[in-house]
Amino acid sequence: MANLPPASGAAPTIADVARIAAVSDPVIRNLQITQCYHELAQAMAARTGPGANWCTFATWASKQAGQTIRREDLQRAVEDLIDSAFSAQAAPELADSAQELGSKRTPEEIQETVADVLNPLNALQRASGAVARGNLKVFAEIGHEFARFLAALGPAVPPDPVALAAFTNELRPGGPPDGQQMLRQAFGRYVQAFSEPDAKTRAELLLCANLEIGLHEQTRLQPEIREALDAVLVDRGQFRARLIKALFPWGGWWARLRLFLLRLFNRPSPFDALVERLLDEARRRIRLIFTASVMTLGGPGGLRLRLGADVPAPFPDNLIHVALPELRALLDQFDPTPDSPRESGAEDWAALPDRLHFIADLFRAYGQAPDWFDPPFTPAQSAALKEGHLPDGRL
Repeated sequence: MANLPPASGAAPTIADVARIAAVSDPVIRNLQITQCYHELAQAMAARTGPGANWCTFATWASKQAGQTIRREDLQRAVEDLIDSAFSAQAAPELADSAQELGSKRTPEEIQETVADVLNPLNALQRASGAVARGNLKVFAEIGHEFARFLAALGPAVPPDPVALAAFTNELRPGGPPDGQQMLRQAFGRYVQAFSEPDAKTRAELLLCANLEIGLHEQTRLQPEIREALDAVLVDRGQFRARLIKALFPWGGWWARLRLFLLRLFNRPSPFDALVERLLDEARRRIRLIFTASVMTLGGPGGLRLRLGADVPAPFPDNLIHVALPELRALLDQFDPTPDSPRESGAEDWAALPDRLHFIADLFRAYGQAPDWFDPPFTPAQSAALKEGHLPDGRL
């Protein structure tokens, strides 16, 4: 049986996080990570009062990651795109060109060959693996620290300074990706928020802490994010070599030699031009469907945020202008449109500054929206997860 998340209503413990991180099935593990983030978010909110903490947003980001990990709805969509890329006109053109070079394949056989060589599902599997590793990587570190923070400080307000110092001293000095100085600062601000009576100051402390953890997290995730986005790229040289070998088997050695010589002397044939055109269109369409899946964030109540578009919500009144110097300095680092969600859409999600700009405005716009604490799963689904089963229904 898969490892179990904690019982409902209990704050997840360090042991709970370790058990979930050790689950080998990436699908079950992701779902349990998502549920655990939700429970950590609730436990933190019971201490800090109204306002989202980092785990609040991590719940929905992890839920979205689960769709990529499970490859939901992507297989058929990608197959359809490949079929449409290889249009009724492209098949005969490529067939004619290949037959002129000695291939005996029919247009239907060529279409099947191209789809097999492209094999976009391999790309989706690579992307799924990268997202699963990133999901685990962040949870194993930051989920662990939230559980340790809640266990170390207990319910006392203000927290025991000795317990706080013991917690903080275990965080590694230095900046990300290896150091945990940003986490140290963030948890210190959460502690300040525990007993802060002023709503604006508390909102700024929470936002600053969330952004500091976000900066740490996104810096560490950079390799996995780039790998996931690059997974959809089909290597041109490999595609051409495999296609030629499939279209011109052993008996077509002369055609392969002729194509080689033409390319050697920089005289590409009409066949080469058709292959290049087909590959360009297939790559473009695969990227479109993959981007539509990965470059969105689902939120509560069916909210769908496109990461390439501006954050669609205004900032709350008490965060339109910020007074906390540390928060202002942090925003100045990666928000080129101060005090506005304008131009927050990420042009390139693989670029860390683009991601941080979007995330900063996302946290700022929705940090006081209570529905972000909504449970990510139905009660029946949560119960199934606690028993280590894959839940029924839409996830």
